[in-house]
Amino acid sequence: MAGTMNLTLKVWRQKDAGSPGKFVTYPAKNISPDMSFLEMFDVLNEELIRNNEEPIAFDHDCREGICGMCSMYINGRAHGPLAGVTTCQLHMRSFHDGETITVEPWRAKAFPVIKDLVVDRSAFERIMQAGGFVSVKTGGVPDGNVIPIPKPIAEEAMDAAACIGCGACVAACKNASAMLFVSAKVSQLALLPQGQAERKERVEKMTAQMNEEFFGSCTNTGACSAECPKLIGQEYIARLNREYIKAKVLSHNV
Repeated sequence: MAGTMNLTLKVWRQKDAGSPGKFVTYPAKNISPDMSFLEMFDVLNEELIRNNEEPIAFDHDCREGICGMCSMYINGRAHGPLAGVTTCQLHMRSFHDGETITVEPWRAKAFPVIKDLVVDRSAFERIMQAGGFVSVKTGGVPDGNVIPIPKPIAEEAMDAAACIGCGACVAACKNASAMLFVSAKVSQLALLPQGQAERKERVEKMTAQMNEEFFGSCTNTGACSAECPKLIGQEYIARLNREYIKAKVLSHNV
């Protein structure tokens, strides 16, 4: 078919966390360059179902680069070859006709495989439950717009809040560190006046939970920021370290 691509996919198939996995090769024929990577997987799965084969399990939800569900390691990079995009925003025109594409799940002890390309990222949720919130008093809620926040601070907090919790930072780090994720969530709240009440406890509890989840130590290589689809920078890790040191100093002085 004119204007389409024929590809070879090497996809990681694994029944569950306790089963051994392996790469299985599939042909993907007549793929439109305008398809997203996930749409291409939809087409492949439809073909597998027609052939009475089990479809490939993969995470997806909004398909608009917001939810962070589309966690795939594509040709050795989290979310694929382009910077600043999620897998659902990646289009097949980024590949070439006849190319072999290798797809596998995130590889981290803290992200055990559920099935095929789906991993359990509930460790991130437990980190957020440990301290990723602000106090809310009962009664009338004041309008957030009446709290004066300098524009640079508001923008910096918004940049941190752009983290979608996809886990690409963990997948890209050779130690499977969650420092970039935790630093974005800590920074988002520490920068704003609404987040001051729990500021000390937040960084201590979220960091402690991160360690309990068996994430590795920060490598300082910057791979996490390089592969982050929201381009969250290393400066947030620096802020997390400062927040943690300040919290420990305050604890010592109390």
